[in-house]
Amino acid sequence: MAGAAPLPVPYQFLAGVPLELGNPGGSAPGSNDWSCRPTAAHPEPVVLVHGTGGNKQTNWATYAPLLANEGYCVYALTYGAYEELPWPLNALGAFKPMDESAQQLADFVDRVLASTGAEKVNLVGHSQGTLMPTYWLKNLGGAGKVDKYVSLAPLWRGEMAFDLDKNLAAARELGVEGAGEVMGPLCGACGQFLSGSKFMTDLRAGGVYLPGITYTNIITRYDQLVMPYMSGYEEGPNTTNIFVQDHCAQDFGEHLSIAGEPVAVALVLNALDPANPRPVPCVFVPPIVG
Repeated sequence: MAGAAPLPVPYQFLAGVPLELGNPGGSAPGSNDWSCRPTAAHPEPVVLVHGTGGNKQTNWATYAPLLANEGYCVYALTYGAYEELPWPLNALGAFKPMDESAQQLADFVDRVLASTGAEKVNLVGHSQGTLMPTYWLKNLGGAGKVDKYVSLAPLWRGEMAFDLDKNLAAARELGVEGAGEVMGPLCGACGQFLSGSKFMTDLRAGGVYLPGITYTNIITRYDQLVMPYMSGYEEGPNTTNIFVQDHCAQDFGEHLSIAGEPVAVALVLNALDPANPRPVPCVFVPPIVG
């Protein structure tokens, strides 16, 4: 709205938690305004895709108001949640298998495009939200609907933390069928994003990048969940890989705080609007809280 005061922007990943506590199932300030119309400066709406255990509110307390203040139409969904469970369990998203979640994303993006009249969207994803959309693009008709694909703490080569990939390989050697595809009834996605799972093998077949999309991977060397952190590094055409520590040695942000800290924020803004780059600040970023 013209003349409206800028929304407050908390540079802290955990700032989304009190939002959810105060407004269960709500949207982060600045997001999901279905009356928003893109401008000539920012013709593509931005769709925010959260990570495992997050939702449209908890994951995006920083980026929703920030991008709205910058003049973008901003949208965020909660996907992969068990909605039949009581709150707060039904507020935890990205637990269902990624192929199911990708259909939810497909439907949501179609709604955004229909509402805004835009031809394409830009994606900003965090963690699982950097990987799952590729299933939509490659298998569910998403190709041609995305201009820029910006990933925070991506895991293009899968997840190997806690030796889960070694346990998966051992289970396969013992002949356990479907090992890694389902890790318990509450997280169908968790086994899928393990390195070497059938889902990852199939998704990587032929490459993870699609023509016509500009990709930016924003990686932290202190990632404690995407291990090794180089799993987020994936070369390809129209692709830029960025380590936040290359811009600021004081940035100790890890897997969570990268979704709320100011160094990564500037890198995301530059990826979305490369024609108008801004300086990347160098400030101390603590782990977790950002």
